[in-house]
Amino acid sequence: MNHEEQYSIWPAERDNALGWRDAGKNGPKDECLAWIKEVWTDMRPLSLRKRMEAADGN
Repeated sequence: MNHEEQYSIWPAERDNALGWRDAGKNGPKDECLAWIKEVWTDMRPLSLRKRMEAADGN
């Protein structure tokens, strides 16, 4: 996951790309993609979600 709470899959044996961190799921590609589909329900970047919430007064 990156600072905008966006997800990507990455080989476990490799270091994370700059700006990315582990999100808590390891396993076969299909399982990881299914997990991402389950947890990443709002595709908007975090910064956009915050701006929209501020504009709505929440």
